[in-house]
Amino acid sequence: MKQKAQLIHPARHAIVLGILGCAVLVMVWRAFDLQIVDTDFLQGQGDARHLRTIAVAAHRGMITDRNGEPLAISTPVDSVWANPGEMQASDGQWLALGRLLGLDAGYLRERVASRAGREFVYLKRRLNPEVAREVMALGIPGVSLQREYRRFYPAGEVAAHVVGFTNIDDVGQEGLELAYDEWLRGTPGRKRVLKDRLGRIVENVERVAEPAPGKDLKLSLDLRLQYLAYRELKTAVRLHKARSGSAVILDAATGEVLAMVNQPSYNPNSPSRPGGGQYRNRAVTDVFEPGSTVKPLTVAAALEAGKYRPDTIIETAPGRFRVGRNMIRDSANYGAIDVTTVIQKSSNVGASKIALSLDPEQLWGMFSRVGFGSVTGSSFPGEAGGKLSDYMGWHEIEQATISFGYGLAVTTLQLARAYAVLADHGRLKPASLFPVTDAVRAEQVLSPGVAAQVVSMMESVVTRRGTGLLAHVRGYRVAGKTGTVQKTGRGGYSDERYIALFVGMAPASDPRLVMAVVVDEPRGEEYYGGRVAAPVFSSVMTGALRLLGVPPDDVPGSGPERDGGRLAQQDGRGPRADTGTRLSSLGGGVM
Repeated sequence: MKQKAQLIHPARHAIVLGILGCAVLVMVWRAFDLQIVDTDFLQGQGDARHLRTIAVAAHRGMITDRNGEPLAISTPVDSVWANPGEMQASDGQWLALGRLLGLDAGYLRERVASRAGREFVYLKRRLNPEVAREVMALGIPGVSLQREYRRFYPAGEVAAHVVGFTNIDDVGQEGLELAYDEWLRGTPGRKRVLKDRLGRIVENVERVAEPAPGKDLKLSLDLRLQYLAYRELKTAVRLHKARSGSAVILDAATGEVLAMVNQPSYNPNSPSRPGGGQYRNRAVTDVFEPGSTVKPLTVAAALEAGKYRPDTIIETAPGRFRVGRNMIRDSANYGAIDVTTVIQKSSNVGASKIALSLDPEQLWGMFSRVGFGSVTGSSFPGEAGGKLSDYMGWHEIEQATISFGYGLAVTTLQLARAYAVLADHGRLKPASLFPVTDAVRAEQVLSPGVAAQVVSMMESVVTRRGTGLLAHVRGYRVAGKTGTVQKTGRGGYSDERYIALFVGMAPASDPRLVMAVVVDEPRGEEYYGGRVAAPVFSSVMTGALRLLGVPPDDVPGSGPERDGGRLAQQDGRGPRADTGTRLSSLGGGVM
């Protein structure tokens, strides 16, 4: 028995050792297989847990003014995101995280819990790098950073309506940011990174694709003139408690927009912006009846037809003129006056008689050729083409009233562009929001001689006897025209709602700049174009001509009332009205 037991023990021992030996061999083989022969599985599992391919943000192209001053730039920021599953498995440190992000801890907890089935959720976008570093210092599992870019607008509300803004995903929403979104937008890159168990990047493995930044965009705006125009327009709108206002400055030789401003404006850098109404660029989207500012164009049509000269006499007595059942009136009885005085005094009767002596096609042709009824070529999103009805449908009263700016609709930019035709010897050019480097594409729509005659006549407006004295610029000759337009309302034209306008150019001897100023619904006693809009022109043009180094041309004795008479004011305030553009109902008609 004893001998038998001794024989069984060694057998068991051998079996156990054999089993253990086989197990060791299997494990060694498996380790060899995984580490040497078949590494893909373990490598794949490791990569799946720690190796990620992530996007590399590309910054948006910069927008600058003509001198390289930045109007829109992109700055790097960090956004905080989380893996809800990993974050919920930890204690979360909700209070500390919420304090850094400026969010309620309860809101954070609910946001993460409601997205538990996802692997990615933003907690806060576009944080400053310092705050982002503090967030990561908390060491919360599942919380990571993603590099993005935030758009910043150094000029703020001064250029907001032209430049526009982007949304939180850096996509253009308004203005040129919207119109040129594809040009400005960059192409994101990709890279592989190694992350630790907390989701933090511990190693950049490789670049899969390099990011391509967006292309820059240079505008024709001169930020110095833009600031100047914005300041003066804002002051006028506030002073006269107006509803809104717009102003545009054009380079007379190239058609470049040097300044384009609106009121009210908004701050594109503010996360809480106003309603959509304040986003629109009123200078190119809002249309209005231009009133007496089109009288120089009516006169240009008459001169071109060969029926009138600047000194041709027109009888305007007794200050009213019946057209069918309608009565057209001047604010005073000017009697027998020449064509120059029709512009100087802004006579509705004189303009109507001139218009009615022409073929309708001649008047319509002039307005159409200077750009009314069509877009300006600026390529700004939402630009309005205005309204110019076909002359075939005109009645006598429509032909008369259109001569002093009622019955058609234009934008501020269209009005400035039409005056640029007069300033540039009768040539029409597209309005451009970008620098013009090649030869300007221009169309001769008016003879240079007629354009020069009209500019000379408009100089008389900015004199003591004219309606635009307050538009004068010391040291420079100015040519321009005022306008005071009644707005339409229920039942016809209102006696309480007006638009004040002034459009002009300087220096008149060889115009360099053209500017249109529109102030909508000034409240109070001062609502005339010569009192509300003309001073804005004067202030802006005074600074603009000096900033651009334009030589003065107001030599004593070289023009109408040049020896100080032009600046004289009998009552210390200058003229009150541009006269004659008021309409009221009489026998169902317009007067």
